[in-house]
Amino acid sequence: MSAMLQPQIILLKEGTDTSQGKAQLVSNINACTAVADMVRTTLGPRGMDKLIHDDKGNVTISNDGATIMKLLDVVHPAAKILVDIAKSQDSEVGDGTTTVVLLAAELLREAKPFIEDGVHSQNLIRSFRTACSLAIEKIKELAVSIEGKSLEEKKSLLAKCASTTLSSKLIGGEREFFARMVVNAVVAIGNEDRMNMIGIKKVPGGNMRDSFLVNGVAFKKTFSYAGFEQQPKKFLSPKILLLNVELELKSEKENAEIRLSDPAHYQSIVDAEWNIIYDKLDKCVKSGAKVVLSRLAIGDLATQYFADRDIFCAGRVAEEDLQRVAAATGGTVQTSVNNIIDEVLGTCEIFEEKQVGNERFNIFNGCPSGRTATIVLRGGADQFIEEAERSLHDAIMIVRRALKNSNVVAGGGAIDMEISRYLRQHARTIAGKSQLFINSYAKALEVIPRQLCDNAGFDATDVLNKLRQKHALPSGEGAPYGVDITTGGIADSFANFVWEPAVVKINAINAATEAACLILSVDETVKNPKSESAQGEAAASAMGGRGRGGGFPGRGGRGMRRR
Repeated sequence: MSAMLQPQIILLKEGTDTSQGKAQLVSNINACTAVADMVRTTLGPRGMDKLIHDDKGNVTISNDGATIMKLLDVVHPAAKILVDIAKSQDSEVGDGTTTVVLLAAELLREAKPFIEDGVHSQNLIRSFRTACSLAIEKIKELAVSIEGKSLEEKKSLLAKCASTTLSSKLIGGEREFFARMVVNAVVAIGNEDRMNMIGIKKVPGGNMRDSFLVNGVAFKKTFSYAGFEQQPKKFLSPKILLLNVELELKSEKENAEIRLSDPAHYQSIVDAEWNIIYDKLDKCVKSGAKVVLSRLAIGDLATQYFADRDIFCAGRVAEEDLQRVAAATGGTVQTSVNNIIDEVLGTCEIFEEKQVGNERFNIFNGCPSGRTATIVLRGGADQFIEEAERSLHDAIMIVRRALKNSNVVAGGGAIDMEISRYLRQHARTIAGKSQLFINSYAKALEVIPRQLCDNAGFDATDVLNKLRQKHALPSGEGAPYGVDITTGGIADSFANFVWEPAVVKINAINAATEAACLILSVDETVKNPKSESAQGEAAASAMGGRGRGGGFPGRGGRGMRRR
């Protein structure tokens, strides 16, 4: 009787959706594997591209995992974690974004049967974390340092890392050409940490081979006034003045009021305006600068004035380009034209204006501080150039990482197979359930070579069996063997220069394990939508507003009837 009189406890708002337990965990795992299946086919040199077009009609063709994950509007809360790890991998090391998503999803797929059989997820998490730290130690042990080599040797080794990254991209056919370009650009900026010191300018038209690297700064010709064509377009060792000043004749604002007792004074006011601008221009000329760049407008009067004195000028230069010119030429951006001294002027060996496709570019070559470089990209379609830019960004990030952390490992699935073998071997020394979980972690790592084979159209089972046999050799000579994409067999990845920085692999395994553990640790999802009553109230208030507004004609109507 007392049980019947127990009052009902209402804890959550009406319409709240809660799901928990094993079914909820399995549902999250399924969502993550579904997301991974979308990018699965983009892995490796024979990976396919995805064409994504959004509601605004913008079309993107890409096989970069991070780009695809950003553009997919994933709404499932657990699957969003995979989007986040792809973004973090992209911002941290630049490459391995598809790898990290596939690894995380494969770890979850391996964990799924254990969860369904009633294993507590914390046991899985503990074993996965142990396996992750063992894997990272093994990578550090297998990594080969490229430190202590001469600059030329280092450049050729870095180019190998860059071409490994570019081999899976749309511009993979020209990877040697672009790899050298990327290495030269990264070496040019030295220890500069700011990525924006390497500019990438896109010019449609021509073919990929028409792309070139400028050891300095190049930017598109800005809007120019009459008189511009009379200016010289090439200088040797010019002084460069960088301004954040408007060199334009400005009429007074409409609301400015000047009271004159004598109309003759009016001319003196007009003359004063002209004198101000001429004074500014005169100071620029006296500084000895032959190239004047400003972030603000340089008007028609100033353009003609400079042209008459054989000085090149460009106004409305983008902030980023102006900063890169300052870094490269050793100049300082001035906010005033007063007291311009030689120390604030920049210089370069050659300045010229050059036609590239349909565009004209201002190019500063042979800059003294040389802490910047510009890649001018050519290509047919706009989408193609956009994807080429994304590919080069990945390659630049990889080369920078390899320069700073100079350890490399064998690519092509070799390092994954070797860690997998090592973990299987280690698992045999462990008693209890943990052995099974570490074994499943080792099996999950095989997803990389398996997917490389699938994407290239080879028999994955056959290739993986060959790899397992090679890696199991007691001498350890099989450690650098990975998938040979050209023949469909196996090959020594290290000897074939299929390398990747160790930091990429370490970051990928760390991020994938953390994401998998995070999803396994969630056992309940609470969805808290607006309850129906709240929605009803909102609709009523909106209707009420219209009703009140609509009341006036009615009152007018009643008044008319009374008359």
